[in-house]
Amino acid sequence: MRPTVLNPLFADASTLPGIGTKTLDALARLVAPPEGVSPRVIDVLLLAPSGIINRRHRPTIANADVGALATIRLTVDKHRPSPRHGRAPYRVLCHDETGSLTLVFFHAREDYLARTLPVGEVRYVSGRIEAYGDQVQIVHPDFIVDEEQFAKLPAVEPVYPLTAGLRRATLVKAGDAALTNLPDLPEWQAPSVREKMDWPDFSTALRRLHRPEVPQDAAPEGLAWRRVAYDELLAGQLALSLVRARTVKVTGIARTGDEARQLAIRDALPFELTGAQQRSIAEIGADLSSAERMVRLLQGDVGSGKTLVALMAMAQVAESGAQSALMAPTEILARQHFRTLSEHAGAAGLTVALLTGKDSAAERRQSREGLQSGDIDIAVGTHALFQGDVAFKDLGLVVVDEQHRFGVHQRLALAGKGERPDLLVMTATPIPRTLLLTLYGDMDVSRIDEKPPGRSEIDTRAVPLERLDDVVAAIGRAIENGDRVYWVCPLVEESEALDAAAAQDRYAALSMAFPGKVSLVHGRQDTKAKQAALAAFQGGETPVLVATTVIEVGVDVPEATVMVIEHAERFGLAQMHQLRGRVGRGTRPSTCLLLYKAPLGETARARLDILRQSQDGFRIAEEDLKLRGGGDVLGTRQSGMPGFRMALPGVHLDMIEMARDEARLTLEADPDLTGERGEALRSLLYLFDRDHAVRLIAAG
Repeated sequence: MRPTVLNPLFADASTLPGIGTKTLDALARLVAPPEGVSPRVIDVLLLAPSGIINRRHRPTIANADVGALATIRLTVDKHRPSPRHGRAPYRVLCHDETGSLTLVFFHAREDYLARTLPVGEVRYVSGRIEAYGDQVQIVHPDFIVDEEQFAKLPAVEPVYPLTAGLRRATLVKAGDAALTNLPDLPEWQAPSVREKMDWPDFSTALRRLHRPEVPQDAAPEGLAWRRVAYDELLAGQLALSLVRARTVKVTGIARTGDEARQLAIRDALPFELTGAQQRSIAEIGADLSSAERMVRLLQGDVGSGKTLVALMAMAQVAESGAQSALMAPTEILARQHFRTLSEHAGAAGLTVALLTGKDSAAERRQSREGLQSGDIDIAVGTHALFQGDVAFKDLGLVVVDEQHRFGVHQRLALAGKGERPDLLVMTATPIPRTLLLTLYGDMDVSRIDEKPPGRSEIDTRAVPLERLDDVVAAIGRAIENGDRVYWVCPLVEESEALDAAAAQDRYAALSMAFPGKVSLVHGRQDTKAKQAALAAFQGGETPVLVATTVIEVGVDVPEATVMVIEHAERFGLAQMHQLRGRVGRGTRPSTCLLLYKAPLGETARARLDILRQSQDGFRIAEEDLKLRGGGDVLGTRQSGMPGFRMALPGVHLDMIEMARDEARLTLEADPDLTGERGEALRSLLYLFDRDHAVRLIAAG
């Protein structure tokens, strides 16, 4: 049971002023609450500021740094409304004594802007300074006020990340109400730790973060943020320790056999396994043979041969008379795994079945019967695998691909389909060693750090968007040469609808250049349309595939030799590396073109340089962590640590070892968290959505 003191924090966010039905959807995209849960008050409080407005520092236009948040006193000169037909934004031209600046608004309400920015009047405007050609501009300012209003504003104010349909003023209003209702919480940190680190209590830290008096109050390296970040790291390490104690270090079932099926698969392979694959197979095989339950992470770059390693483990499990299940996050990826496994499993007489949410009633019934009778050795599927009516005769091994896309509940639900099944988690995301501790501290790790023989190197080049015509011409030559081309469209404002619109625009343009030779895939299509587009591309009928990042995982076309990533400056390093891994899968030379919009910022330039210099996913992941915080390890969030809201790798990683040691010592002294501090730590686990660990305690 969640402690009652936390109830105000777990109330629906719609109870806060300004958060209605539409705003709630936008808020959900921003704060990403646990799956199936509507945003709550705690989600608003744990939305970290992305910067501050420091009204004590008011540069002139000439002195304002590009990329910085600034508050500037401007005189309004002229309005330039958007043309009736076209996508040009609404612009307002302004000046001060040192230069001129343009305010830019997309989808603007002209009457509102005319009232807010009357020509000839002075206004204080705050927002991020951008360079557009030789012009200085602010796109969608954070606020616009007159002299009288400006005098009433706080000297320091946090700025929050936003998404389509959510205004900063709405977040500030909701956050203020949430802070007002913040209950007095029990202190879970040891007094010695708080004293040594000079930390405020949790509630005070949140108040300082969201109502800073000085810039340091809302800075990631400040005492308030570090306190909350450490709380989150401690919750994570406590949960991992509890999961490991309750579900990992338990008696399993030794899965041994005569190796006949494994040898049959090896003998039928038209190539040799790499040394890294053989090492991983041996490590997993030893785990399966032991009486202790296996919980292992298999890391390997895109195309390194993880699925084959998993198949060898499944063959060993089948030799022991048990079944295996492989769970993938998307239907595209599930089908890809099904094809790969089916291609090699037949040599060992293993039967493989595919289960997805799109199966017909007859297909589902047939699969269910085969799993219950034991006729099916390997089940591959999406979340449909762990729905209530799916039962296995004897589930011995659960393989989860791209673990970060599943909640722990889903992982445990599938594991609950068998009697203490072994667990193998696979990821194509190269995870830096520093992050392994925070994400997979409950697991042993195997790494495939070699490419299969015969894979071609990928020539990676950065090309400015001004040379788009040259790129299109080069694609024409590639098509004539019999090659296939991916064209990945930019990420737009974390909105799937806008991502799809960008892809449709590029599809239309390329279709004019290459009539009948272009397919389109994006996340808003239905499964049939997606499958048809992918099939046309795989079969060579349409040699160009325009796509959003939906193709990041699970598409294997050896004939594809060109990858174009449009607006590469908007993507994270790890994500671009995964996209690049879609080409270079055959023996023909391959190319990756990183199309960027000039001028590039320092970080974006560094990202593209690293990608051009290296194809080692693990090195790229380490560099990504240094550059921008590694959030993109998970593909969507742009900064921060995967699975974490407040803890930032570049700033707070130094506290992970401390959190791990404290979690270990705490559980040695109070393994069931029943003491006074233990009860307070249970509140901490709930606050950071690590309550699955509390349920494990309750279950014994």
